[in-house]
Amino acid sequence: MSLFIDIHVLQTLPPSNPNRDDTGAPKSATFGGVRRMRISSQAIKRATREDFEGKIADSNYGVRTKKIVELVARKISEVRPDLDSRAVELAEMGLKSIGFKLTEPRGAKSEQELKESGFLVFLSAKQIEHVAEALVSVADEDDPSAAFKELKPRDLVDTDHSIDIALFGRMVAEPNSLNVDAACQVAHAIGVGAVENEYDYYTAVDDEKKRNEDADEGAGMIGTIEFASATVYRYATINVDMLRENLGDDTVVDRAIELFIDSFVRSMPTGKITTFANRTLPDAVLVQVRDDQPINMSGAFEDPIVAGSKGYAEPAIARFVEFESELRNLTGLKAVESLAAWTTPRGTKFGEVGKQVRLVDLGGATVEAVRGTR
Repeated sequence: MSLFIDIHVLQTLPPSNPNRDDTGAPKSATFGGVRRMRISSQAIKRATREDFEGKIADSNYGVRTKKIVELVARKISEVRPDLDSRAVELAEMGLKSIGFKLTEPRGAKSEQELKESGFLVFLSAKQIEHVAEALVSVADEDDPSAAFKELKPRDLVDTDHSIDIALFGRMVAEPNSLNVDAACQVAHAIGVGAVENEYDYYTAVDDEKKRNEDADEGAGMIGTIEFASATVYRYATINVDMLRENLGDDTVVDRAIELFIDSFVRSMPTGKITTFANRTLPDAVLVQVRDDQPINMSGAFEDPIVAGSKGYAEPAIARFVEFESELRNLTGLKAVESLAAWTTPRGTKFGEVGKQVRLVDLGGATVEAVRGTR
């Protein structure tokens, strides 16, 4: 029996620009024949990772970087300070043996700058530590490179995956044998109704010029910022079996589930956050543990919500609850456990969908539900 955890979120954003395109405008997409606000899945995943970064031990967190030579060399020096002068040489040798291609950094200004990988590499703190310790163990051999290769170096970065690598996966162009399938999928957030972008025309005053009586009264700077507002539907799903395969420890799996749900529900991309302070919580959340298949319920809003006296959130919540009920009745597919949470009275209709829990308890309650199905 396969297990999946579906997370559905309805969240209202005031005037804001959390995720902008190449022109600076809020991202959008056409859905149901109308233009909607859109927040990319990549931006949502980044915000989620950043949110739970400080909630887990460093050994269970990964780093995505080109500067892997620097990280491994630093760890070698920490383990054996007497190898400090050889740390970079050893790190380069080891990483090349694993299969990473190393190149001179783009725009290097001196020969002292360390080589980088040709692409971003996602490694856990434990994996960096494993590589460094293995290099230290062969540093005194007559032929360190040959001795290192005998240790099956690729295995050093293909075990002890961090929680974020296990959840979001790892794609390595070369060697692609180090790819890790993502246990979590995140959809682009989409507005429940049509969106119209607006422009904020602003001026900035030159304080010093203002003090000068002879200066002109014009602004020191003029500009515009594009923004929009919407109630958005957000969705993510976790493949529990794949997460267990990636992590290999049920205790860590439980922690990963709890962390992801809490961070996904309560974090958002922070584009232009200083300008708009659009820090809202979801209006309503539904987490479902399923043993059939993941189900994205964006179809509830293919027919766009038209705002009336009650705005978007309340009718969107009612529409979602109706859609979820009809989906169950018409398909016969039913979640093993449904947990509902809301932050305002307009979300109480979610009580028809599942057992009510507090927002802060969603992750732990989901873990309990998952344990009950193992």
